[in-house]
Amino acid sequence: MDGVRGEAQQSTLADDGPLVSRTAEVSDAAFRAFLAAHDPPRVHWAAPDGLEIVGCDAAVSLTASGPDRFEAIRRGAAAVFNAVDHRGPPVTRPRMLGGFSFTDRHDSALPWTGFPAASFVVPRVQLTRADGTTWLTVSELAPDDADAVAASLDAAAGAVADLPAMCPSGSPPGVTATRRTTSKAEWTEQVEDALDRIRTGDLRKVVLAQALAVDLASPIDVPDVLERLRRTYPDCYRFLVQPTDRAAFFGPPPERLVSVSGTDIRTEALAGSVPRGETPEADADLAASLVDTEKLQHEQQLVVDAITDQLDPLGGVTVGDQRVRKLTNIQHLQTPIEAELAEREHILRLVEVLHPTPAVGGLPPDAALDTIRDIETFDRGWYAAPVGWFDAAGDGEFAVGIRSGVVGGTRATLFAGAGIVADSDPDDEWDEIQPKYRPILDELE
Repeated sequence: MDGVRGEAQQSTLADDGPLVSRTAEVSDAAFRAFLAAHDPPRVHWAAPDGLEIVGCDAAVSLTASGPDRFEAIRRGAAAVFNAVDHRGPPVTRPRMLGGFSFTDRHDSALPWTGFPAASFVVPRVQLTRADGTTWLTVSELAPDDADAVAASLDAAAGAVADLPAMCPSGSPPGVTATRRTTSKAEWTEQVEDALDRIRTGDLRKVVLAQALAVDLASPIDVPDVLERLRRTYPDCYRFLVQPTDRAAFFGPPPERLVSVSGTDIRTEALAGSVPRGETPEADADLAASLVDTEKLQHEQQLVVDAITDQLDPLGGVTVGDQRVRKLTNIQHLQTPIEAELAEREHILRLVEVLHPTPAVGGLPPDAALDTIRDIETFDRGWYAAPVGWFDAAGDGEFAVGIRSGVVGGTRATLFAGAGIVADSDPDDEWDEIQPKYRPILDELE
């Protein structure tokens, strides 16, 4: 399937014939073993509500670039989904899985080799786990004979049957060296620059990011790392996007960008963070500091207000009660937000409206993005960008690609950011970033 890079090329997709999909229930198998048995492209999606998808190869592959990349992917997918022959339970329906770069000015140079500004696949072979059942699906675009897809399903089922139901996650590759690509002096200068912009009134908040370069003792086994993340962060999203064998982007982000089911929207504000305490008492004190600190509450309210302002024109918005979200090594302020759309919208339109949220970009959005481009010394690539899935109806779910890293061979690059507001201190923000590397770094060491 040709990549989609503009409206002029999207119409060619409709001529490629129907997408044929066949599904069978299978005995449970280790998703790690399934991933390890296939070459890229590989994708993985796991949500806290229990849906887990792992896919390999590509029945359909869409790519896009430029400022219209969201719409290009939507139109390209619409052409594919216009003719679908799917036999199986609804949970196994064909879905596009993938994501986008943080900005449209994405550079596919190292460490992002092989990653366009937008990339989605309908996996050719896929396992879906939901409600205690595991399903195997094979999808092919325009086969000469639909029975051939059923034959491919039988062959894939035989291969899955040979996989172990349980599979050890193996040993970490080991870390030989780490280096923040932004020095402490450079960071201080960057934060002071941002604070100057805030004081002049052009900017209210900006999230500045850092990268951590990691040298590994041995090549990384991505399925192994994903399996360890499953055990350490069961209440987070987990994702993998690996277009080629050159690099893989993955992580256990805690933050939902948006989910859409019909006219129901769910999203959240997640901003402000402190570490976990070493004792229950210390942990409670740190949680209380999240709630009581004016700077953190201000940072959180900026995100809540921005999201509600963006959704208000689309329908009724309900803001839930603020809570403290406790993860393995960090805790955040979290406010759930729901909306009832006045009319149905494709999730990619909502993704484009909401990305980047003030939790990963800033306010006002344009001023924050200009600041990020001016100040940061590296390309974010897909870090803090939307990663997830959508289906033919335009329903789907996307997470924010934070607590993430891009890896290839014996090199990894991890990312983390901190929200800068009027009373931010460069030293405090420097210290806040370090725990955000730990979800990935702990599984590499």
